Amino acid sequence: MISRNYFYFFLIILFCFSCSKKDIEKSTINKVNLDSQMIEAYKEGLKQLKAGDVLFAAKKFNEAEILFPQSEYAPKSALMAAYSYYSQNYYGDAIAELTRFLRVYPNHKDIVYAEYLLGLCYYEQIVDEKKDLQSIINAKKTFKSLIFKYPDTAFATDAMFKINLIDEILAAKEMYIGRYYVDRKKWISAINRFRVVVDNYDSTIYVEEAIHRLVEIHYIIGMETEAKKYANLLGYNYQSSEWYKKSFNVFNKKYKKNRIKEIKKENNSILEKFKSLFS
Repeated sequence: MISRNYFYFFLIILFCFSCSKKDIEKSTINKVNLDSQMIEAYKEGLKQLKAGDVLFAAKKFNEAEILFPQSEYAPKSALMAAYSYYSQNYYGDAIAELTRFLRVYPNHKDIVYAEYLLGLCYYEQIVDEKKDLQSIINAKKTFKSLIFKYPDTAFATDAMFKINLIDEILAAKEMYIGRYYVDRKKWISAINRFRVVVDNYDSTIYVEEAIHRLVEIHYIIGMETEAKKYANLLGYNYQSSEWYKKSFNVFNKKYKKNRIKEIKKENNSILEKFKSLFS
């Protein structure tokens, strides 16, 4: 009786071992099969990317990621899908892919490149500083984040260069609006715009003109002390510039009257040009 029990126990162990072995073999086969499919999809993505069919390439890269999300190819595939969209200016799709990549793979070795590419997607959509404000803000925010987190990388160096260009664009926008207010004698609104340039974009090419405009406006509205303060600031930092020379001339007693005449003349000239379009 005891020997019969041992025999049954042996059969059970043998059966369990056999099933376990089959499960392991089946799991291994499935893993190998998924791995090969994933690699095939990734290679097809590269092939289509080189051929210029970026939409199909991105689809194959996404397929590779989904097939084997635990593979080292998964984050690489996600990044390649984003690059495929970016390479043909599908910025919205690229931004969506990169945003997901940063969320799903926050510790990946290529995370800095993903952030840089995201910044480029925003940056390259900037066409007109008067219209593309959201793209400008997003690009600057992304590049500043990259510089803060990865300051010693080549990407950070280029990001800093692009931030300087973005500041030039933002300063140009403020100057454009400020001049608009000057032409319409909305002095306080103009002052506020030029102050933004002086306070926030003092490294741009527009800062000298902005200070001069502050000298000019304060003098015109009778605030000579403020005008002299800005003139001294301009003289201290940019004494050799043409804008300092213009600010120096502001304090000529005839300047206020002549400048107002010039503004009227400029407005009349614009009006005449507009009328000529219909003559």
